[in-house]
Amino acid sequence: MSVKSRLYDAFGEMLYVVAMADGIIQPEEIEVLHNALQKHPAGKDIEWSFDYERLHQSNVEDLYQKVLNICQDNGPDPEYQMMVDVMEEVAHSSNGINEDEQKVIDRFIHELTDRFKKDIKQIE
Repeated sequence: MSVKSRLYDAFGEMLYVVAMADGIIQPEEIEVLHNALQKHPAGKDIEWSFDYERLHQSNVEDLYQKVLNICQDNGPDPEYQMMVDVMEEVAHSSNGINEDEQKVIDRFIHELTDRFKKDIKQIE
């Protein structure tokens, strides 16, 4: 599997983590996710990854850590902004972004940024 393919799988997994932040995946979240990813070249792969995790009811914290590791291995990438945008769209789709969803999104941004900063310090 290519590095980009792993990254797109991780995007789908992270979308699952965000959608599950409030304990249940709402139909509106699935619809928004589908619509948001239609124009992305890897949209079907990202959505497949989300559906796989949903079907298997994967452990959210384990997936979260896996996603962070994959993103760190991948390094900085312009695709992260798209990922955060879609996470926010999905979270907002069902009665607005709730506190748990916002915490997951903020935690992801903060922890990934911290990991990149630590990587830079190790290079210096």
